[in-house]
Amino acid sequence: MLTFGGHLEIFRKMLLRIVAVIVVFASVVFCCKQETFTILLAPSKWDFTTFRIIEHMMSEIGVHIRFEEFSVPLISTDLSSQFMTHITVSCILGVLLASPYIIFELFRFISPALYDSERRYSVAVAVIIYAFFIIGLLMSYYVIFPISFRFLANYQVDEAIKSTITLDSYISTFTTLMFMMGIVFQLPVLAFILGRMGFIDAALLKRYRSYAFVLIMVVAAIITPPDIFTLLIVCIPIYALYELSIFVLKRWAPEPVEYGEQMENDEDANADGDKSLG
Repeated sequence: MLTFGGHLEIFRKMLLRIVAVIVVFASVVFCCKQETFTILLAPSKWDFTTFRIIEHMMSEIGVHIRFEEFSVPLISTDLSSQFMTHITVSCILGVLLASPYIIFELFRFISPALYDSERRYSVAVAVIIYAFFIIGLLMSYYVIFPISFRFLANYQVDEAIKSTITLDSYISTFTTLMFMMGIVFQLPVLAFILGRMGFIDAALLKRYRSYAFVLIMVVAAIITPPDIFTLLIVCIPIYALYELSIFVLKRWAPEPVEYGEQMENDEDANADGDKSLG
């Protein structure tokens, strides 16, 4: 039986291993500067993959559209801005790349306190949470951010006014939106957990759909740049996640039993027990 100090020592060693892995990944990202920023800046290009896919899909149904070329220069206004941005991006991507190992270490730390059934359940939940987080990142990278950037960067109140964007602003908006979408995509998992605990059910979510839509609009307004176009783009996947949560609750989370029904079930069970004894 480990003492409190023993647990602290194990926790300290675990943190050191996690930090070491993050530093290794961050160093690799830092050294691969060209490849890293090619990936990060790709959504700002007029010929990004998303636009090419949209053009191809529309042409398949007989609608020919072509996204116009545009060019929005990114600038750096501070002497150390590019270097500090490089370090910040390396650290963020280092944590992201090391996240599977971080989850593994955390699970290994808490698993001795879990029962076998809880351990299997925890593994499944952790995998699903991580998968939804990655899906949220991909949704932001390939859909929400490039469309939002294209709209905002090309919006002009007058032709004499040209848009130039600082590198800090671009990276800050990019990383914030990616992270927030990763968090928002945990909605079905949260609904499942609350449903298993008996706090919510599918009927409740259906009943409050209209209120949920207003709340979704508020959340989208908070996590997105201040424009109605991006807000609407973000609202669509979030509301789809809300509907997915209803499906998850109907499929995997049991409906809570009303108190009256529970009393009747208990009485029936007792009556059956008495008959069997007789």
